[in-house]
Amino acid sequence: MPQGKQNPSGPFARATSAEVRATMARQRVSGAQLAFRAGVSQSYLSKRLRDDLPFTLNDIEAICKALDEDLETLVHAAAQAVSAQ
Repeated sequence: MPQGKQNPSGPFARATSAEVRATMARQRVSGAQLAFRAGVSQSYLSKRLRDDLPFTLNDIEAICKALDEDLETLVHAAAQAVSAQ
């Protein structure tokens, strides 16, 4: 796999980060709290929440676990948001 600059977030990645942000808001979880719970740095999480870089699938699994959110529900909501565009 080539190393170097990562591609910017596409529509599905942006919709997924929007779902993560919405879940964080509903649960009143800060970025610092989520980063700690998910085992990533605040900087790492912040770049992805701002859509500077896309989340990995491992990130999404860890975030869903940290937020006690159903993975399928989150991904489905993101997919629906992309379909509605």
